[in-house]
Amino acid sequence: MHRKEHEAAIAAFIRDNGITRCPTACVLPTQGLVAPADRAALAKYTTARSRAHQQKIAARERPFAGCLIGAGTRE
Repeated sequence: MHRKEHEAAIAAFIRDNGITRCPTACVLPTQGLVAPADRAALAKYTTARSRAHQQKIAARERPFAGCLIGAGTRE
C-alpha cells in the first residue's frame, strides 16, 4: 500500500468511525475544565464505590470475628 492509499484509508476510517482524537492522548491529563456537576457526580460515584468496597471487606471478615476473641487466653 502506497503512502497516499494508506493516508486515504486512515482518513476513511476516522470519518466512518467518528474518531476525533488519538486514543493515546486520552490517557494523559487534559487542559480542559470539568463542569461542577460532573465533579459532583464523580465525587458521589467515588464515595459510593468506596463504601461498597468497605462493606465487602467487612462482610468477608465477619465470619472470622468470633475466632479471634479469646484466642490467646487459654493457659
